[in-house]
Amino acid sequence: MRLEENFLQQRSRVERIGDAIGSFAGSMLFVVIHVVLIIGWFLVNTRVIPLVPVFDPYPFILLSMTVSIEAVILSTFVLMRQNREGKRAEHRQHLTLQIDLLAEQEATKTLQLLQRICKRLGMEESGNDAETTLLSESTAIAELAEELQQHMPRD
Repeated sequence: MRLEENFLQQRSRVERIGDAIGSFAGSMLFVVIHVVLIIGWFLVNTRVIPLVPVFDPYPFILLSMTVSIEAVILSTFVLMRQNREGKRAEHRQHLTLQIDLLAEQEATKTLQLLQRICKRLGMEESGNDAETTLLSESTAIAELAEELQQHMPRD
């Protein structure tokens, strides 16, 4: 939780504003406001409400332009937010990888220690089966990463 809080606190003011706009744009309140405004726009500009003067007659060119500009701006905010979320996810993945590598080293050391204990207690057959011997060997991370990269499908 502390890592997440730090990530959120390290955002600049512009990023915070962008996130707030992106969050609002993805809310039901945003949809409701737009539906009400567009219905109102149609009602005014089709002369259903006679007290208000028409300002954008059919085919509603001003409405089309306004909605298009809003779409461009909102999509930019959404993309900015997705980029930050991608960086956050990448940071989590790196942290998870480091923890997994430490866990692998700890498990290997634990197996090696158990094998030594078995040997000292005269229970060598218990700790010397092929699978335990294989798992107690240190993992060559660099070699494993290179092999994975060679066998991964290319984009």
